[in-house]
Amino acid sequence: MKFKTNSVLAGAGAAAVLLLPALALAQAAAPAAAPAAAAAAAAPKLDTGDTAWMLTSTALVLMMTIPGLALFYGGMVRKKNVLATVMQSFAITCMISVLWLIVGYSLAFTPGSSIIGGLSRIFMAGLTLDGVHDLAKTIPETVFMSFQLTFAIITPALIAGAFAERMKFSAMMWFMALWSLIVYAPIAHWVWGGGFLGDWGVLDFAGGTVVHINAGVAGLVCALVIGKRKGFGTENMAPFNLVYSVIGAALLWVGWFGFNAGSAVGASPNAGMAMAVTQFAAAAAAMAWMFAEWVTRGKPSVLGIISGAVAGLVAITPASGFVTPMGSLAIGIVAGLVCFWGATGLKKAMGYDDSLDAFGVHGIGGFVGAILTGVFAVEVIGGEGKKGLIDGNAGQVLTQLWGSLVCIAWCAVATFIILKVVDALIGLRVTNEEEIEGLDINLHGETIH
Repeated sequence: MKFKTNSVLAGAGAAAVLLLPALALAQAAAPAAAPAAAAAAAAPKLDTGDTAWMLTSTALVLMMTIPGLALFYGGMVRKKNVLATVMQSFAITCMISVLWLIVGYSLAFTPGSSIIGGLSRIFMAGLTLDGVHDLAKTIPETVFMSFQLTFAIITPALIAGAFAERMKFSAMMWFMALWSLIVYAPIAHWVWGGGFLGDWGVLDFAGGTVVHINAGVAGLVCALVIGKRKGFGTENMAPFNLVYSVIGAALLWVGWFGFNAGSAVGASPNAGMAMAVTQFAAAAAAMAWMFAEWVTRGKPSVLGIISGAVAGLVAITPASGFVTPMGSLAIGIVAGLVCFWGATGLKKAMGYDDSLDAFGVHGIGGFVGAILTGVFAVEVIGGEGKKGLIDGNAGQVLTQLWGSLVCIAWCAVATFIILKVVDALIGLRVTNEEEIEGLDINLHGETIH
């Protein structure tokens, strides 16, 4: 019995001796394995729910331009210019898509300097099937790129409302191409792509500065440079078909859920709150504009209520990821009243011909929304450090103001220069005869009946 016990102990000892090298190797390998495991855990993981929502949001935002904006603007011009107006939205959609592929996306959203992005995605070089962008690590970069493309499309398309019924189609195409690369891409980079405005702490969840202030200010500059329509202020320039405009406004409203809730870049609680506040702000602004018009003009108009809804959508855009429903209600009411004044009193006082109120609604509404984001942002919604005046950070209002002013300054100066260059090379405006007869027949050889 003693012999057997000793034999067992001896065998166990021998096995332990034999196992020592293996144990030593395992312990030596453990530190090396730990970083590998940590790296695997930290690697981006594509999420099918996030991807599905962002695919949907991309389609919704594209719908905002075609057919949404095309119908919204097309219904507000005179019959002789309807086709030319919807053509602008459609042609811009096509052209900006190609430019985004070639260089626009790279300039806006790849690492470069604090002023402009790099060229690593020129002609979409390096874009892979399952690659991700640092700003959206749970969806394929192809989806993030396409989502941002829809923003790049609608921004210049909004500008066209300011010079409707009088710019040459060729001039419009040259202007929009240059503007998208010289104005839109840099500002998108400054705010969202790793540029200096983002570093300053400017809050713009879905495009108050990048899209709406940008488009509105460019629209005002266009209206001032190109001049008024023939007969402006003396002839009847009533909208051709407000039913088209109502349908367009409704498509814009529905599409805006992709615009704002999609900017959460995932199917998340932030997307849910962004959707809710978007609805409340649009409704509040529509009501505010309607009642303001009712009081001052005696009747609530169809054009007024749809313009008010768009004003509310514009103003909530920068704030949609940072405010509560009550904050969105306040933003909507203020936007409806201020944009009503901008599209009526201010335009009349200054005498410019902003045909479809691109500046009155988008420029002024975007500015109101950007500033009020600095008032109503709360950390419990926006996340750590993203809070405004009512949450104890009064300095955010000043940050929002500076960010807005920088965008206004660059947009105004660059837009003016681009217009002057295009005018010198090919001319901006159609002839008097073409404008009087209509752009549809003269620019496109077609008419509607």
